[in-house]
Amino acid sequence: MSAEKMNRRQLVALAAGAAAAGTTMGSTSAEAYQGNMERALSSLFNALASLREATSNKGGHRVKAMALVQQAIEQTQAGVEFANEHGGSGAP
Repeated sequence: MSAEKMNRRQLVALAAGAAAAGTTMGSTSAEAYQGNMERALSSLFNALASLREATSNKGGHRVKAMALVQQAIEQTQAGVEFANEHGGSGAP
């Protein structure tokens, strides 16, 4: 489902699922808690929800912003997964 078609309730459910997945992923010893990345994900989900609630009279910029925030969410999640797969190192 695209970010444009998600309502606030679906976004909250998705965020809760991501948080639950993060808790589950953090349960093994090789995976380190990614606090900054988790906070970034939370902020990104909040930003996406705010953009969704904004009026659509933005000349396409709101839609583009939602797509970019969704891309940022995906990249942040990929970064967390990468760190978990590679020992949770603090290296960039």
